[in-house]
Amino acid sequence: MSTLSEFVADNPGLSPKDVDRLHSLLGDWQIVADLASSDLVLWEPDASGRFIAIAHARPSGTATVFYRDIVGQPIRRRWEPLVRASFEDGRIRDTTAPDWYEQSVARLRVIPIRRLKEGPNGHRRTGAPIGVMTRHENLSEARTQTRVELAMASCANDLCAMLTAGEFPDPDEAEVPRRGAPRVSDGLIRVDEVGKVLFASPNAMSAFARLGAARELEGLNLYEVARSVAVPESAADPALESVSRAKKPWILDLLGRGMTVTLRSIPLRRDGVRFGGLVMCRDVTEFRRQAQELLTKDATIREIHHRVKNNLQTVSSLLRIQARRSPTQETREALLQAMQRVEAIAVVHATLAEGLSQTVDFDEVFARLLQLVAAVTTDESTRVTTVRTGSFGVLPGKKATPLSLVLTELVTNAIDHGLAGRAGTVLVNAHRSGSTLFVTVSDDGAGMPGGVIGDGLGTQIIRTLMEGQLQGTIEWMPREGGGTVASLRIPLAELPGDDRS
Repeated sequence: MSTLSEFVADNPGLSPKDVDRLHSLLGDWQIVADLASSDLVLWEPDASGRFIAIAHARPSGTATVFYRDIVGQPIRRRWEPLVRASFEDGRIRDTTAPDWYEQSVARLRVIPIRRLKEGPNGHRRTGAPIGVMTRHENLSEARTQTRVELAMASCANDLCAMLTAGEFPDPDEAEVPRRGAPRVSDGLIRVDEVGKVLFASPNAMSAFARLGAARELEGLNLYEVARSVAVPESAADPALESVSRAKKPWILDLLGRGMTVTLRSIPLRRDGVRFGGLVMCRDVTEFRRQAQELLTKDATIREIHHRVKNNLQTVSSLLRIQARRSPTQETREALLQAMQRVEAIAVVHATLAEGLSQTVDFDEVFARLLQLVAAVTTDESTRVTTVRTGSFGVLPGKKATPLSLVLTELVTNAIDHGLAGRAGTVLVNAHRSGSTLFVTVSDDGAGMPGGVIGDGLGTQIIRTLMEGQLQGTIEWMPREGGGTVASLRIPLAELPGDDRS
């Protein structure tokens, strides 16, 4: 057993709301581990009542107590009485003597995890414990704690008390986005209920100093400081007050002097009343710059594909006009075939212009190709049905273009030469097996004259693209019951970027 989800599947005693509460805790408990400089272990009773470790968090800047993975193990006998007592009465407990674990000596604290329940008239009340968290503080390198460590330990104790009260993580607020969110080590500020700074870590003071703030933040109102250093649009953000005064849990970017500092707030509450909060900050200037460069590059590439598509459609329109004015049927057909090939390439570029990646869903591309071929090769007197089975999957753009041309030629040949203007069916099947893509294009027409495939321009294009850009093979053969089958074999090892192999 290695995850909360696996534990819940094997021990369905927890309600869905309890499971959500535990998942929410695991999303944020690294903050507690870093503040407390302690290992955290989450314990849950299994069907037999035995407590099992189902999650573990190690502190970021301190030696861990558990060098080996503890998840999935049953609780040690000397811990069980405290853990069981806390689970039954919902009270925080501490050991009276140091706790030895392998080569480490630790201070043990047991914290019951509860959630708020709806009471009469909409009032909230704290429910029974749904799990227990143990906090193991490594004492192997015991020394006098610094002012920063003492401040962080105090914050950790407040959060642990909120865990027991069901108030952390905040059950009423929308989930805070955590991608790129500040960590405790990035910078920590503690504020009181009106937003006055009670404590600021060195990294937090450095981040605000680079924004242009005073080097000493303690005693100042963080909201006023943030407004004074922010650019106008960032200072006018209505969420800035809530975050800088830690009124609600949220995250935002503070912009100033060419820098970007991300702020994340965590309100501190006692008996439902907010008495202050934590604000973590992180200088993400370089991260945001790189992200903006990637977005700019993606937008540029999409614009290039869009313009190529437009240019190809212009060429296609010119070929269509020229075909209409051609004096002979042979010239007209040659120009229409050229137009069709240009349109096939344009379809791939149109698909690439719609997304962020340089891969395409070729099933979608081929659906557009069938519509294109039907519009050019059939008329009202021709009843040809095209059917696709199976799936091509996702292909990189540089391979999708030659494959679209190959399939356009094959389907066109099946309609123009295989069926030769009469009713029939063209069937296209695609499937993947291991590292190979297999495609067949078959028709129920008259078959190959003399059992031999022709060597016209279309066939030459197909062979050149298959052998060169696709590095695959193609074989034509008679179809059982009449008609022709073209069988393609394309190695997916030559398709970097494919995510379905």
